[in-house]
Amino acid sequence: MKQEYRVLGLMSGTSLDGLDIALCVFKYDDNVWQYLIEKAKTFDYSALWKDKLSSAENLSGVELMLLHNEYGELLGKYVLDFASMDIGNVDFISSHGHTVFHQPHKKLTLQIGNGASISAITRKTVVCDFRTLDVALGGQGAPLVPIGDMMLFKKYSYCLNLGGFANISFNNESGIRVAFDICPVNIVLNHLVKSINLEYDDKGNIGRQGRVNNDLLTKLNNLNFYIQKGPKSLGKEWVWNEVIPILEENYEMPLEDKVCTFYHHTLQQIKNVVINDSEKEMLVTGGGAHNDFLIELFHQNLSPKVIIPDSNIVNFKEALVFAFLGVLRTRGEVNCLKAVTGAELDNIGGTIYTV
Repeated sequence: MKQEYRVLGLMSGTSLDGLDIALCVFKYDDNVWQYLIEKAKTFDYSALWKDKLSSAENLSGVELMLLHNEYGELLGKYVLDFASMDIGNVDFISSHGHTVFHQPHKKLTLQIGNGASISAITRKTVVCDFRTLDVALGGQGAPLVPIGDMMLFKKYSYCLNLGGFANISFNNESGIRVAFDICPVNIVLNHLVKSINLEYDDKGNIGRQGRVNNDLLTKLNNLNFYIQKGPKSLGKEWVWNEVIPILEENYEMPLEDKVCTFYHHTLQQIKNVVINDSEKEMLVTGGGAHNDFLIELFHQNLSPKVIIPDSNIVNFKEALVFAFLGVLRTRGEVNCLKAVTGAELDNIGGTIYTV
């Protein structure tokens, strides 16, 4: 069986920061996987596409399927732009798509960006639609990154990603990999600072100017999701129904205080999960790893030791792991763990389109 792969990993997150494309090389030798991100780039969405993606849940069935195809074509065009950077041969493309619905309790999850459209434009094999099999098997369909954490980043006690949501994976006391979403992060922070025409709180500067409101912090920390046992996952529907109303109850509070309080909420929820042990290390990636104020809070209040890796891993780890999920799918090997998602069994998720 082939032991080396060159794969384009495509990732679009809930925060609409853009499309991440990473050229990833994987080598398998002596039961160990090695990886390298050769090149990577984020393609920013236009204002029109941000609007299309953010409002996709309100479309009719026909309109949504048309957007599914149109967005797949957009992904294919971005891949061609990326390929113009002289990237050499690529075995296949592995695409996460963009999540519109994620309601696993209804056995519903939808990531748009038709893989057939990507394949037709690029003339490359495409692996996509990684979540639906797990959801059909009674799982959460998320998070999917933990198998990559376990096989590519095993030296760290914890792998924490700070994107639209904070999610974590680690080996429990029995040595079984567990993972779950902890709380929302950038999806809420971006929403808050949008009121002052900012796309995000750069380096946490808005939050740094605020003060913690203990009443608001208590309300946030008392949300029912936080006492549920894993596996569990979050979607934007939960944010709009459960979190935003609490923040809007306090509309007279200075924005800086709301943002600062939400940072401390994030800190508290992560603190509730990790073990207080300075010998352990926690790898922190995702857009939130660039947030100086939040990372300072981690350094001051968390033990294990917080490790921020090189910028390629910070920015493109999820694209890397979805490329790896595609590798496992093409090899016919498990790429989704029941211990993580709560599915009936470990499974091999992903649809393959070949031209």
